[in-house]
Amino acid sequence: MTAPVTDPQAPSWEQDGVRLEIDGELAVVTLCQPKRRNAQSPAMWRALTEAGRRLPGSVRVVLLRAEGVSFSAGLDRAMFTAEGIPGERTFLQLAAAEDKDLDDTIASYQEAFSWWRRPDLVSIAAVQGHAVGAGFQLALGCDLRVVAEDVQFSMKETSLGLVPDLAGTKPLTDLVGYARALEICATGRWVGAEEAAATGLANLAVPAEELDGAARDLAAALLAAPRSAVIETKALLRGAGSRSYDEQRSAERVAQARRLRDLAGIGD
Repeated sequence: MTAPVTDPQAPSWEQDGVRLEIDGELAVVTLCQPKRRNAQSPAMWRALTEAGRRLPGSVRVVLLRAEGVSFSAGLDRAMFTAEGIPGERTFLQLAAAEDKDLDDTIASYQEAFSWWRRPDLVSIAAVQGHAVGAGFQLALGCDLRVVAEDVQFSMKETSLGLVPDLAGTKPLTDLVGYARALEICATGRWVGAEEAAATGLANLAVPAEELDGAARDLAAALLAAPRSAVIETKALLRGAGSRSYDEQRSAERVAQARRLRDLAGIGD
């Protein structure tokens, strides 16, 4: 691999807790406010959204990682206070907003969590320590998760009288099933590495010191396969849940026809 290149916007993004580096076909997005346990704010979400928009077309795999002992402690609790975060609306101000304004605002927050599943990319979250609330949902936004043995996931929103609204409920339910997802969200309990791996929430659990290497090894394995084949396979698997068995067989045939013609040099 070539030496990573830091995006020109990185200095301003780092103030908001995000760093983007491009290493050939691999992009690495790092949450870089370890002293704050990578607590999240609207400014961080805007930076994450912009990072996704700025990825060059050559990028095939995105690795999301975090500095420090925690992946992300979740939402910056200052948003719950009357003072709030300077330059941002408080929860009280959001609650008083008109319906469309409130809906548009939450939708803009969700963009930071949703682009990781783009059809032309495969994303990997490398998660250590606490991944709470928004941190849990950010990890869920990725296609794959590699976790350290000290990982502790928790969906705390319900305990605070809220609901998880950062695009995490669908992937969580898809991964662990409705009953377990409801129990995890409604109780806010901790989910450790062993359970995460056993239920499919994590693809792999490794010692903390091996986390970065394991995630990069997975990224390298994904990059070893032809891009078009990976994209077609991802689309097949993503759509499988909404198709019947026969519909999925038909989708496989159509996808394979495209691949065969492409490999033979007679595709569209």
